[in-house]
Amino acid sequence: MNIAIEAAGFGLVTASLLSLGAVGFTLQYGVTNVFNLATAGIMTGSAYVALQVNQAGVSIWWAMVVAGVFGGVASYALNRFVYVPFIRRGVKAFSMVIIALAVWTMMQYITLAIVGPGFFAFRLPKTHTYQFESISLTGTDFILIIVALIGMLALEAALRLTKFGKAMRAVATNAPLARASGIRVDRIIDITWITSGIFTGVAGVAISMVVVSFSYTTAGDFLVPIVAAAIVGGVGSPTGAMIGALVVGMVSEIGAALTQPDYKDVFAFALLAVVLLLRPSGLIPEKAQRKELAL
Repeated sequence: MNIAIEAAGFGLVTASLLSLGAVGFTLQYGVTNVFNLATAGIMTGSAYVALQVNQAGVSIWWAMVVAGVFGGVASYALNRFVYVPFIRRGVKAFSMVIIALAVWTMMQYITLAIVGPGFFAFRLPKTHTYQFESISLTGTDFILIIVALIGMLALEAALRLTKFGKAMRAVATNAPLARASGIRVDRIIDITWITSGIFTGVAGVAISMVVVSFSYTTAGDFLVPIVAAAIVGGVGSPTGAMIGALVVGMVSEIGAALTQPDYKDVFAFALLAVVLLLRPSGLIPEKAQRKELAL
């Protein structure tokens, strides 16, 4: 029982990491319908950018900010200079999945050529470890949880309370109708990719901090649970991605603690299969499922 309780504490941290990545992934999918598996490449690049900044003597938290900016710019460039030309040539959604997978593979090996296969670690400040019964969390863990919560709440408020959020939801529901209504769909899509890239960049740094030492494959190892969290919550729904991340994080950590640590992805896959069988649209499905790609 103590093992399960201790794993639940790690599950909260894992859920925070997954939520950042899953929200970034599902946000741009909900608006553009592009299943962007190359998000792992942006997470990796962001982590190495933060590493360079951190090794220059800058605090890891400011390095995370720089990585978020890098992620936003990289995400925008990926869409504008890679995906949009394919979409304009009539490439459909399934083919875009293959293209995104190819882009991710190229990103991974370009990173390998630049930084090598070794492992790296951030210079993290010393923090106190807090003990709650069987749960043990560091100050860094708490800050990462707070960062994730602030990011989620800020995004939710922006989507529901601002004109931009309403425009984004309109584009996600029906892009042609939104364009006919006077909404600048191309601008909304650009901002969506930048916003999702910021979340992705921050997620890449947060993941690399928690695993202590990371390599060019670390972000890719987290891609399965991130995508699982997005789908479990209802792909295209940021709120659903948050809930999906919590469910996947808890189930994978507790399940791995009770069996074998290597089984985390197995539990994430099993949960995904169960949800798809019982509720194919996810826990909080998107109101409108579009079939076409948007640009």
